[in-house]
Amino acid sequence: MTHSVGVKFKNSNKVYYFDPGEIVYGNGDYIVVETERGIGFGTIVQEGTYRDELLEGKELKKITRRANQEDFEQFERACNIEKEAMAFCLQCIDELTLEMNLFQVESSFEISKLTFYFTADGRVDFRELVKMLVREYRTKIEMRQVGVRHQARMWGGIGRCGREICCAIFLANFDPVSIRMAKEQNLSLNPTKISGLCGRLMCCLTYEYDTYRKLRKFFPRIGTEVKTPDGPARVIRHNIIKDIVTVKYDGGTEMDLKLDQIEFNPKYLESESDYYYDEREDQ
Repeated sequence: MTHSVGVKFKNSNKVYYFDPGEIVYGNGDYIVVETERGIGFGTIVQEGTYRDELLEGKELKKITRRANQEDFEQFERACNIEKEAMAFCLQCIDELTLEMNLFQVESSFEISKLTFYFTADGRVDFRELVKMLVREYRTKIEMRQVGVRHQARMWGGIGRCGREICCAIFLANFDPVSIRMAKEQNLSLNPTKISGLCGRLMCCLTYEYDTYRKLRKFFPRIGTEVKTPDGPARVIRHNIIKDIVTVKYDGGTEMDLKLDQIEFNPKYLESESDYYYDEREDQ
């Protein structure tokens, strides 16, 4: 097993793994490491990790050193440059009347590169803006256009569940989310109730989607006539998690019944092991 420690960097929620060598580090320790993007200043968030599957066949880079006073001062200078560059770039955007939303500036540890993150509805001609930034800071400038979901992940915030948004805590990648997932889970289709801070469908709609699809196979389809202790009725709703089916009798009376209280004739697939589920009901 490979000994490693998990490290997080500023403005990133992803955990990167490094070889600590013979030095023992604890959670919360600040370290300096060599990364693919140059020297990085990070924080230990997982100590003493032994997980070869995390390496994906790659050799771990070693931690350069524990951060000292000079490193903290350099890190502070980089943070101050980010604030100054943010204000200056916003001023330049106004002067050039560019249709772009600058929301974050990131400086490398050695201030050898400044990355400007922004969102925009389409492509932006920022060549003149880059020239102004280069003249001001005399360093490498990168303009990076990202989507609103990435903006929410970088900014963070509190979701409608009352917890910090998932993408800012643990999500490494964004999986596709569709309105179909909300329909499958009998959620309200009101956009204000199923959208996240980014304005897109909430990522958490994907978490239980597969479970709902599997469980629904054991339920009669909406509109199916079933036998109940009080006579025949027609299925109008499902509560997958509670194992409840809502039926409506000819007289208009509605009743919630457990799945084992009704009788119906499910159609089988060729394997005769799964209940047939007509996906056209969701369209």
